[in-house]
Amino acid sequence: MDLRFTPEEIAFRDEVRAFFRDNVPAKTREKLIAGRPLDKDDIVTWQRILNKRGWAVPNWPVEWGGQNWSPVQRYIFDEEMQLAPAPQPLPFGVSMVGPVIIAFGNEQQKKRFLPRIANLDDWWCQGFSEPGAGSDLASLKTRAERKGDRYIVNGQKTWTTLAQYADWIFCLCRTDPAAKKQEGISFLLIDMKTPGITVRPIVTIDGGREVNEVFFDDVEVPVENLVGEENKGWTYAKFLLGNERTGIARVGLSKQRLRRVKALAREVGLMDDPRFREKVAAVEVELKALEMTQLRVVAAERHRKDKKPDPFSSILKIKGSEIQQATTELALEVAGPYAMPYVPPQEGRNEPPIGPEWAAPLAPTYFNWRKVSIYGGSNEIQRNIIAKAILGL
Repeated sequence: MDLRFTPEEIAFRDEVRAFFRDNVPAKTREKLIAGRPLDKDDIVTWQRILNKRGWAVPNWPVEWGGQNWSPVQRYIFDEEMQLAPAPQPLPFGVSMVGPVIIAFGNEQQKKRFLPRIANLDDWWCQGFSEPGAGSDLASLKTRAERKGDRYIVNGQKTWTTLAQYADWIFCLCRTDPAAKKQEGISFLLIDMKTPGITVRPIVTIDGGREVNEVFFDDVEVPVENLVGEENKGWTYAKFLLGNERTGIARVGLSKQRLRRVKALAREVGLMDDPRFREKVAAVEVELKALEMTQLRVVAAERHRKDKKPDPFSSILKIKGSEIQQATTELALEVAGPYAMPYVPPQEGRNEPPIGPEWAAPLAPTYFNWRKVSIYGGSNEIQRNIIAKAILGL
């Protein structure tokens, strides 16, 4: 299997790299390099720049704004975006609900929602996990009872990322409580301005407020907002999660982080320590192996006749998330004791960091990225998928 890029693919890479170099807003790039969180305006502004170029939704069909790129071109685009670094288009719309609507939605839903997702006119969030139904998602209890031309939704979702900004939420709801737990689930699109929806923030261990609880109390949802068939939502959810896991490898992001770790380590003299260099080298070897694995998956995708999620995406998810966590551990080691006194910003307080300014975000980033081995299906669940789908156990 030849994993080298062709001259045409190298030319495409150069075009993409130049676009990111020239068009990512400076303040956005600086925040990403430093590991500081982006605000809503940063993300909206960048996605609209991409959409104007025609690159906000490249994986979609051409008739809905996509590009007829090969799997290799899509891989190059994602890697260069992470290396730039530049924000990825809002995944809840572009990579999750958008492809579900394209694959299973009706024409009215496509015309109504897809252009607004591409331009980030609508901010979407994901209503899957619930208290007691995270890794075992099929145990969800949020109910949607049909009454005439409406569903009445009651229940709770949790760990809902960026729901505080959201205009819409796509939800898995139980529409047939008598069915087996993987059955009787439907996929609903719900306007977040609907009466009866309450969003409550969850303060995470890093001091951030990116995740939320969302409560539904007799929320009325038009039947026209059902995607596909009633009680077939589990099928659509598996389709969505397969797309999500492939992107979680984030080879380019880990390359960019290692590049910064080594630069900061040189600045403080830690690269003179052979034991630290050994740790960096070990992560680099793992990352190169992950990159080769992902390239093999991309190469195989050329020859896949079906559009089902590749079970090898579970391997990419496991190793990708482990390496992302490893890079944050290395960064924390570079910061040393200067990472410990970090205090999240509070109203009325604007205390300067103790030590170099670059050290302040490293501990919050370390804590925040413990989540990557959980979301998109925990790594334990991915091992079960590998055992069944790949090893045949």
